[in-house]
Amino acid sequence: MANIGVVGLAVMGSNLARNLASREGNTVAIYNRSHEKTEHLLAQHPEAGFVPATSYDEFAASLQRPRTALIMVKAGPATDAVIDALVDAFEPGDIIVDGGNALFTDTIRREKAVRETGINFVGAGISGGEEGALLGPSIMPGGSDESWVTLGPILESIAAVAEGEPCVTHVGHDGAGHFVKMVHNGIEYADMQLIAEAYDLIRRGTGKSPAEIADIFAEWNRGELESYLIEITAEVLRQVDADTGKPLVDVILDQAGAKGTGAWTVQTALALGVPVSGIAEAVFARSLSSHPEQRVISRELPGPDDAFEIADADAFIEDVRRALYASKIVAYSQGFDEIRAGAAEYGWSIDLGAIAKIWRGGCIIRAQFLNRISDAYGATPDLPVLLTAPYFVDALRPAQAAWRRIVAQAAAAGIPAPAFSSSLAYYDGLRAERLPAALVQGQRDFFGAHTYQRVDREGTFHTLWSADRTEVEAEDTH
Repeated sequence: MANIGVVGLAVMGSNLARNLASREGNTVAIYNRSHEKTEHLLAQHPEAGFVPATSYDEFAASLQRPRTALIMVKAGPATDAVIDALVDAFEPGDIIVDGGNALFTDTIRREKAVRETGINFVGAGISGGEEGALLGPSIMPGGSDESWVTLGPILESIAAVAEGEPCVTHVGHDGAGHFVKMVHNGIEYADMQLIAEAYDLIRRGTGKSPAEIADIFAEWNRGELESYLIEITAEVLRQVDADTGKPLVDVILDQAGAKGTGAWTVQTALALGVPVSGIAEAVFARSLSSHPEQRVISRELPGPDDAFEIADADAFIEDVRRALYASKIVAYSQGFDEIRAGAAEYGWSIDLGAIAKIWRGGCIIRAQFLNRISDAYGATPDLPVLLTAPYFVDALRPAQAAWRRIVAQAAAAGIPAPAFSSSLAYYDGLRAERLPAALVQGQRDFFGAHTYQRVDREGTFHTLWSADRTEVEAEDTH
């Protein structure tokens, strides 16, 4: 009998099945709608000892109770169809786990519907790509406490390990796991865009080749910027195209795709009233890149007359490094702000420090300073803004002058750096003693009687704006 089953044997599902089978104590049942994929996996990896099934009933019969099945199929109707089939084949107490990139509100809906049958439904975010699925991902499961008793040891057996700790934790109930995975991907968007902007600035400002810039990123990866994305950036920039002999980065079409989780992060943040400007600009940058027809006709728009010239290349590169680090801190801070707000909205008890820990290994945004984030929330669990933790205040203090220089230089040179710029604007917005939102409130009250509050007394007020805008009367409507 198998203690875990996998439904859906595309690359991610197959790799997770192989990972599970390679861990002591696991026997893995497998099922795919097209039996050819099942046969292919069996033929390729006979050492795994998989228990194959040709139907959902056969799959269910091969699992020990409580039955536990991991679904790895395309998000949307395909997921619903598999859930319905498993519900018919399973019994109360069994566990269905959706490991795809589902929208968390779909997971909330599914969990509620499946719970009525007595079966446990778990939405689990899984990060690390194909390699992580095989060797050890970061896993973010939601679901009931009951399901975690059975599921926890299984997921701990396959998760990445960072500093001796498995990169998995019970995030919270119903959609909490997929919510946290969504925000992880939003941070990933911002991180990648910031790195791309840093590369672009260095290349345009210094004229260095991609291979030379790869060496710079490799050096950065030995310091405070150490992370998976910095590491692979150096590898990408070193790659030479076999057909043309050119740097591969110069051959790749400059149009970035998106799978939806970045947009979901921004849309959800808007609904929660949480500013995630760095993440939003990263999403919009991909959108802009994907409209070549607009970019072609816009090339005649006027730009700066002066050439972009850097007198001291080494000093400029160091400024870019500091600006990148500061902006990355903002991206993670905004993401954790959204997780905190989501937890409050949906009634989840999410340990932000634990989330930082499980992102230290296996996942795409793993980075050295996640330990510092975990420490910050460990010291102050209700920390309202991650940026204000002492470690990050100390990190931002020496970086902010370079950050400002880079944003100013990019603007003067006509080089788009939306993630750098928006991150700095957010930082200064937090610092501001008073924001121009007071004028916005006045405008809203003028045209729509939306009311406002005052700094000098309690209550809600509306001004009776006169026709000539000179005589006004305040009215307390509280």
